[in-house]
Amino acid sequence: MFHQLRSRMVGQAGSTNLEDQADQKKFDCPRCKDKEGYLVSGDDGYEYWRYCECRERRKIERLFKSSHITPAFQKLGFKNFRLDGMPQPIVDAYNCAVTYYRNFQDNRESRHNSIALLGEPGAGKTHLLMAVSNCLISQGVGVTYFPWVEGFNELKDNLDHLDDRIQKLQNAPVLFIDDLYKGRAKPTEFQLEQLFAIVNFRYLNNLPLLVSSEREVDELCKIDKAIGSRIYEMARDYTVILNGMELNYRIHGGATG
Repeated sequence: MFHQLRSRMVGQAGSTNLEDQADQKKFDCPRCKDKEGYLVSGDDGYEYWRYCECRERRKIERLFKSSHITPAFQKLGFKNFRLDGMPQPIVDAYNCAVTYYRNFQDNRESRHNSIALLGEPGAGKTHLLMAVSNCLISQGVGVTYFPWVEGFNELKDNLDHLDDRIQKLQNAPVLFIDDLYKGRAKPTEFQLEQLFAIVNFRYLNNLPLLVSSEREVDELCKIDKAIGSRIYEMARDYTVILNGMELNYRIHGGATG
């Protein structure tokens, strides 16, 4: 009788091991079976739901996936931004971006919660603001990346969903507008109308903006004073102007700018 019972127990154990191995292949997290939590028994005899360790990791993965930041841009950080031999304005932009990130949570709900890196192309503006974006996402803060030219091409290609897309840009926890006003000398009325709707909503609701542009503050205001003045007010504590060909980050051997 004992031998038969022992045989059954061995068989069950073997079956369990096979099931465990199958779970490891079937689920990203075998512990919670991708449910981001599991039941545990308490000392009082009741079962309680415990969040799994994978929950935060999976949240960050979802934030990156919804951010529209490409895998290549997800690799851009402060540590791989080259500072050796760079002119002082680029160092100033780096320090501004790092300080902005460190103070983000304290300033997040204030009117002055944004950052603008403006001026010379190739000066590392995109890299630095992408570093801010990647760091924020890694801390669980959602960021939406909106490259000016490609973003508006996508909006125009799908006008049936324009309102929905604009609302998502308005309500994103953090919005990164890259290369603002890039391309044509003067933005179209369509671009200005949609941009004002986005910027004004975020201005009124204290939602942070990250802005890179080859245009300086005066030029932004000249193109559209209502938009330019709002961006400046939001980013006035974290605005850096980069000028002069000697500042070119790419020419000096840096990465994306």
